[in-house]
Amino acid sequence: MVLQTEKCNYTPEEYLELEEQAEYKNEYRNGEILPMTGGTTNHNKIAGNFYKKFPLTIQGQDYEIYIGDVKLSIPQYRIYTYPDVMVVKGKPVYEGTGTTIITNPLLIVEVLSNSTKNYDKTDKFKYYRSISGFQEYIMIDQYSFTVEQFAKQAESQWLFKEYEGEHAILILDSLNFQISLREIYERVNFDLSEE
Repeated sequence: MVLQTEKCNYTPEEYLELEEQAEYKNEYRNGEILPMTGGTTNHNKIAGNFYKKFPLTIQGQDYEIYIGDVKLSIPQYRIYTYPDVMVVKGKPVYEGTGTTIITNPLLIVEVLSNSTKNYDKTDKFKYYRSISGFQEYIMIDQYSFTVEQFAKQAESQWLFKEYEGEHAILILDSLNFQISLREIYERVNFDLSEE
């Protein structure tokens, strides 16, 4: 079933009910239901490369990692979204009685595309910052060896670092984890003109 959005303003409860039946993922932004664009093969590889390296590196530490299909609730802005990768310290805190919506990411990773990068770098980051316990935001460019990192230093203070080139190594601030850009971009073909 394709989600029909004739109505202009939905309650969170209406969105969640419609989303359970939808064939495709949709985000919810303060009353609006917005269909998510499809990802490219490079986007998928990049998110997958980060995800698969994480459990191998953090064995014995108390973290959980989720990719793509787990919803994040941002109550302050009445938003539900699907980050590319989320890391939770300890156990996930769920909204409601199910296990599909979490509220407590420590770290979020987004793979940037031309159509979403401005939103991911501005409003979306602002929304993420409203989450209690959120400490680190990683944005990975899918068209070049470029990663941007924001790490929380104190209330309303975020440290920005940029990593460029396949030999650079991303070192997370919020937990003991590092990954080379070569590993993040493994098997990614920059020559593909995908959107």
